[in-house]
Amino acid sequence: MSEQTSDRAAKPGLVERMQDMLPVRFRPGVAVVPVVRLSGVIGAVTPLRPGLTLAGVAKLLERAFGMRNAKAVALVINSPGGSPVQSRQIYLRIRQLAAEKKLPVLVFVEDVAASGGYMIACAGDEIYCDPSSILGSIGVVGGSFGLEGLIKKIGVERRLYTAGSHKAMLDPFLPENPDDVARLKAIQREIHAIFIALVRQSRGGRLKGADDVLFSGEYWAGETALGLGLADGIGDLRATLRARYGDKVLTPVIAPSSGLLSGLLGRRAPGAGSLAALDGFGGLPDEVISALETRAIWARFGF
Repeated sequence: MSEQTSDRAAKPGLVERMQDMLPVRFRPGVAVVPVVRLSGVIGAVTPLRPGLTLAGVAKLLERAFGMRNAKAVALVINSPGGSPVQSRQIYLRIRQLAAEKKLPVLVFVEDVAASGGYMIACAGDEIYCDPSSILGSIGVVGGSFGLEGLIKKIGVERRLYTAGSHKAMLDPFLPENPDDVARLKAIQREIHAIFIALVRQSRGGRLKGADDVLFSGEYWAGETALGLGLADGIGDLRATLRARYGDKVLTPVIAPSSGLLSGLLGRRAPGAGSLAALDGFGGLPDEVISALETRAIWARFGF
């Protein structure tokens, strides 16, 4: 009888020792919340300056949602926006994976989740931010330059040949055409309506502001955004996840492959560190323009 009792007493110790041999995230009682960082201008891709695209983040998202024992997926967003197409495609992929894996999505905003960045944030079941985070800018913007006066001043003659009456629409070297502007604004209104519908579908009854405020393109700091229903709480990733899942919660960061070998094998996001970009300086003007455009997008939000 005493031998049986001692055997039963020894078994829990054996089980515990076997559990200690497992990787931490496989041990019973340990919550795992993989983290994916989505940072930068959306869709602005040049050989040396990659932006956020679905092609660039799809594998990261699949790895996060496919992680064993995951209780949720956390997204850390820091983006002033960019391409509405890429923003919506990333949003849709997140929601598709969340439905397939039946995992909640928790979004944590760092400096900015504005315009397309906020569209992606709406993929979260809950959105958290810092009091100084910038959220909103639910609108559509486009811009160009008028250079026709400059080329006249320096004695340059513009020669443009097209097939199609609107092929040269909004050419910066030609005088502005009111009809072209009207067409552009109609497209912007259509895209804006898609953006508004997405926010309404995602946030639902949590939205508290009037439409002419929420969807005016204005943006707000965290506390005000919370009051308008654009966020669900003020909080950082570590404290929020510990409060929800316990102090032992694991938050592995799902990072892209790095290094020369991964670049040669084509495992980086398109345009990221391409060897062709290092072949001379032919692309330098484009890179300078891209850098200025990126800087201007961030500057709209004070960064």
